[in-house]
Amino acid sequence: MNLPNKITLARICLIPLVVFFYMADFVPYGKLIAAILFITAALTDNIDGRIARKRNLVTDLGKFLDPIADKVLVMAGFVMLLGWPLEGVDARLSVIFPYWAGVVCVILIFAREFIISGFRQIAATKKIVLAAEKSGKIKAALQDVLIAFYMIWAFVQCEFYATISSLTTLNLIVNLVLLAILFATTILTIVSGTMYVVKYRAVFKEKQLTKLEVAELTNKKDDLFVEVLNAVIENNGASTTFIQRKFAVGYSRARRILDQLEKEGFISAPDLDNPSNARVVLITKEEYKSMFGAKK
Repeated sequence: MNLPNKITLARICLIPLVVFFYMADFVPYGKLIAAILFITAALTDNIDGRIARKRNLVTDLGKFLDPIADKVLVMAGFVMLLGWPLEGVDARLSVIFPYWAGVVCVILIFAREFIISGFRQIAATKKIVLAAEKSGKIKAALQDVLIAFYMIWAFVQCEFYATISSLTTLNLIVNLVLLAILFATTILTIVSGTMYVVKYRAVFKEKQLTKLEVAELTNKKDDLFVEVLNAVIENNGASTTFIQRKFAVGYSRARRILDQLEKEGFISAPDLDNPSNARVVLITKEEYKSMFGAKK
């Protein structure tokens, strides 16, 4: 098992500890400990992904475990916040206030996750693995931030309620800010899920998808990706015309490879003032050898 997968497993192992310390009212500063553990677990998601991509350690096990760890962490966080009462805080049911807003938003968030999971299963039956979108990653980050804030606020209320209750303005402001973030997170969650389904709606086609459609859906790197990257480094510039001539491919394929190189950060975006100019290469020959030396 490689390092990224070990980090992912560590994140999964942290989840029961987060739940325990948040619910263990008999543990001094338990909710603060839970918040720290939750933040640590959330940060590992970014770490394992970076290591896997940088060291070319992406595996099927990692693709399986990573989304499960993320979803279970978020779902456990929301269920705790909604279901566990704040000890000694005016008999309130949960830190999310008003409670009905929390219930509605969490149901919508969970529904989105189940819908997208089902959508990906349909794609999987057609041997298509759909990549995560940037909006989905932003949504996940915002969910993590929201849950962490609520956990910290739960700790503050449980430990310093007597002081806060006399500062009704502060209490009202914090609750309104957190509620606004909750609404924004819910809206982004729904919008990102809708955009995801619309973008990859070709998955619902009953007919067999072409190889080009599958490649566009999966964002799979072209078989010539590494060779083209080496060629544009040697050429000190990248363009569809160069790729077409060098590798005897059509415009659509050359354009797709060019877009993939840009997405990976190996070449610059097109010059808006003069789109016909060759793209600037952003990777050196030495960096190429360190990353793809075994694939030349």
